[in-house]
Amino acid sequence: MKVHLIKRQTLEDFARINARSKVSLEDWIEKLKLANWEQPGDIKNTFNTADLLGKGCNRVIFDIGGNNHRMICNYIFGAKQVHLFVCWIGTHSAYDKICNDGLQYTINLY
Repeated sequence: MKVHLIKRQTLEDFARINARSKVSLEDWIEKLKLANWEQPGDIKNTFNTADLLGKGCNRVIFDIGGNNHRMICNYIFGAKQVHLFVCWIGTHSAYDKICNDGLQYTINLY
């Protein structure tokens, strides 16, 4: 199924503020446009460094720009497409802080 990215504007805003991430985010979006996912494991076929979080939370962590940035997304497999919601994006060090605080399963800034 095709993937519907929710809050692409969030990524564009982030790239405007964090210029180093722009090319990497553009590449990530292009890969997403070509993605065909039928189950969560297919996410790793498109983005082999993606980490699917456990605890039944339907969240995935993407490495952006050679692991300089991280993005947390929530996914829902619908009848005709996959909805991918951007919940958080930031630097790797900011992501480490979120993990230390145990927020990677619940954070939703957008």
